[in-house]
Amino acid sequence: MQNIIQAIGATFKKSAVVDVRSGDTVRVHQRVREGSKERVQTFQGLVIHTGRKGSHTSSITVQRVASGVGVEKSFLLHSPLVLKVEVMKRSKVRRNYLSYMRQRTGKAARLTSIDFDRAAVNNIHDDAAEKEESVLKAQAADEAKEKAADEAARQAELDSKAAEVEARHKAAEK
Repeated sequence: MQNIIQAIGATFKKSAVVDVRSGDTVRVHQRVREGSKERVQTFQGLVIHTGRKGSHTSSITVQRVASGVGVEKSFLLHSPLVLKVEVMKRSKVRRNYLSYMRQRTGKAARLTSIDFDRAAVNNIHDDAAEKEESVLKAQAADEAKEKAADEAARQAELDSKAAEVEARHKAAEK
């Protein structure tokens, strides 16, 4: 039974995911749908919790302070809405759950950073995600071209009406 569940879960896993740890400062690119429009929104902050690393339900909790208020978001790493996770900074921590960071502000909230190869950690090629991102960009470009064509057609119609009205005025003056 467990093998069946793991096999089904493996079909939903992304082929490659960035190795994210607690204490990392990450930038998460998430696809957001508002009505009929889609856009990519970034959320940058400190990873205060990582959970279920080997599973298709692996998640991270990212915390940041926005306008003096602490904001936390949880992201499923294998979700199709999470396009990319970039590790910006890696810090030395000895826990998996950094709940004490919620009460810290200012200098007390600083963590000791560790040198790491940022390019090697972030250089993950997920062909499906890259293909999907290129499809979204192509759709946005097509929509922009269609909108520009509609605008040009409308402007041409207005110009023809203006020329017609001007011709009538000139004919009425003679």
